[in-house]
Amino acid sequence: MKQNINIFLLSILVAFASCSFTSKSFDNPDKDKHLMQLVTYLLEEGHYEPKNINDSFSEGVYERFLNQVDPFKNYFYQSDIKEFEAYKTDLDDQILNHSVAFFNLVYNRLITRIEDSRSLYAQVLETPFNYDLEESFDTDYENKSYSSSKSQMKDNWRKQLKFSTLSNYHDLVTDKKETKRSNSDLEAEARGMTLKSLNESASYMDDLRREDWLSIYINSIAEEFDPHTFYFAPQDKDRFDAQMSGKYEGIGARLQKRMDEISITELISGGSAWRQNKLEVGDVILKVRQEDELEAVNVVGMRLDDAVKLIKGPKGTNVILTLKKVDGTIEDLSIPRDEIELEETYAKSTVVEKDGTTFGVINLPKFYIDFEDVNSRNAATDVKKEIERLKAEGMQGLVLDLRGNGGGSLKTVVDMGGLFIEQGPIVQVRSTKEDKEVLKDTDRSIEWDGPLVILVNELSASASEILAAAMQDYKRAIVIGSKQTYGKGTVQNIVDLNRMIRRNTYGDMGAFKFTTQKYYRINGGSTQLEGVKSDVVIPDRYSYIDIGEKDQENPLAWDEIAPANYNVWESYFDYETTIKKSKERMSSSAEIKLIDDNALWIKTIRDRSVFPLNFSKYLLDLESNETEAKRYDSLSDYQTDLRFEPLPYELPLMEQDSVFKINRERWHENLSKDIYMEEAINVLGDLKSSYEINKLAQLKD
Repeated sequence: MKQNINIFLLSILVAFASCSFTSKSFDNPDKDKHLMQLVTYLLEEGHYEPKNINDSFSEGVYERFLNQVDPFKNYFYQSDIKEFEAYKTDLDDQILNHSVAFFNLVYNRLITRIEDSRSLYAQVLETPFNYDLEESFDTDYENKSYSSSKSQMKDNWRKQLKFSTLSNYHDLVTDKKETKRSNSDLEAEARGMTLKSLNESASYMDDLRREDWLSIYINSIAEEFDPHTFYFAPQDKDRFDAQMSGKYEGIGARLQKRMDEISITELISGGSAWRQNKLEVGDVILKVRQEDELEAVNVVGMRLDDAVKLIKGPKGTNVILTLKKVDGTIEDLSIPRDEIELEETYAKSTVVEKDGTTFGVINLPKFYIDFEDVNSRNAATDVKKEIERLKAEGMQGLVLDLRGNGGGSLKTVVDMGGLFIEQGPIVQVRSTKEDKEVLKDTDRSIEWDGPLVILVNELSASASEILAAAMQDYKRAIVIGSKQTYGKGTVQNIVDLNRMIRRNTYGDMGAFKFTTQKYYRINGGSTQLEGVKSDVVIPDRYSYIDIGEKDQENPLAWDEIAPANYNVWESYFDYETTIKKSKERMSSSAEIKLIDDNALWIKTIRDRSVFPLNFSKYLLDLESNETEAKRYDSLSDYQTDLRFEPLPYELPLMEQDSVFKINRERWHENLSKDIYMEEAINVLGDLKSSYEINKLAQLKD
């Protein structure tokens, strides 16, 4: 897979070193223009699906950039937008000429408007809010109009600040211990808390340099190509390198900002948040407080990097997050900061016995590999080792758990697929204007030829989808989980922009990540957008939430190519009957019905945009949410009759390492409450039975 793109990248590096590859000169003395030259060159020459940089493209960049810098429409007026609109279909010309004139106009106006807003919101917060009024606040900023006057802008700020202050006021009223304090005093204190948070946010805004805003503009251009093409400013590249090295110091959570909300998108295996087991994907962070401080900082609307700085900190300290949970409830959670344990990012296994039969489970958090050290451990060799250990324990069926696995190395996917088939294609890869390449397993040995189930969910992406798709196409495994996986069928590569410049005098230019290839199933279909559809669909709390590739902006389209030459797995397993039985069990399960109801309720909560600013109605809303949430309490109490046990080699490790012991015990405990894992074990049992029945029938014949 890497061959074609490596040749391309090598050509670029040689070209810029020798200045013989292109007639273009990259010696522009203006750093901004120079950066624009590098980025546009890579987009035009290296992107998998180059776009025509025309008026339509210009409009997309225009809308995206304004939405990025003023998402709540708190700064720009209609008069500003009218002035900006003169550039709406002109940005393509500016981009091709490497001009940043539009950026300069918007940036300078934005700085002025941000400064204006500070006196505006200070004025608003000087006046008490009347929570007896019948009014509401609409958080649908996308359809909100820009203010036409200062008085309208002030009223918009008033409603937004009233909404922000309402939760502070509620907390003070419900938690007040001094009966002598009046509600008016508490309301004033709540406004003071909001003003302090705004002033703190303003200080972070002051720390932003012009190059930070320029990065947003460049990414408004890059993301018009696809959601995975991205410019890394120097500080962003440093963070990316730290992530790629697998070493984290913090709570071990990845965050995403969408409009005004910063939410949890992933819990890093081995991190303190993961070990604590209370933070969830989908939780929204409202405030951040340090353990040695009394006041929390409101992070709603704050730049993501700034919120991350608040959350990160020295190992051994704690950070307190105020969270809006996925079910709509609000709670404070203290999380210790720590260095993430790499061991928990690696494959791990356990055994479970059901009806006298031993089954194995392998959890794989990601497809890891160290390209710098070919002798180091990788996902494929580790899974092979775990299979050998499980076979030694008498395993009769295997569950490969890829839930939440966001992908990784394609090489490990091919190698890992070969553990379950004799030989044959695993995935097809195509670059722009080049013939497809079929990546095959050529090792005729099979590590596991018994019953196989692959567990997935909406967050299983990229390499996870390749493996699940291949095993599904071969009819080698039954895929159980969400309606479909994430749907990322593209490959990205990263270029260090500094290596493209001879005698660089501009300082660190950062790096650029861009899509270079698409991969396809061996049946010819793409996993792009559509993902992998489970053979047995089981709803979860994310079933109705937009979190997949298809829900991103400007994703590449689904398409298909000719299938590879492969043969369906021949065995005594009756896949069709087994799948039918599983579907029947799931359709009659009361717990599954409740999970689906919960998912629909969560969807309703997340889609809501209009909220009351009347305190009595606010209380009714909270009570209603709490009442509804109690309907689903039994889901957290669900318990299977399965007991998962460590492998023999882990017992001495658990004695020596208390953290390792805690991690394994918590994993086993969670599996024993996991209705999806319970069904995967049931399916393995059915596959085993069908094998025995069919083999016996053939012997009789």
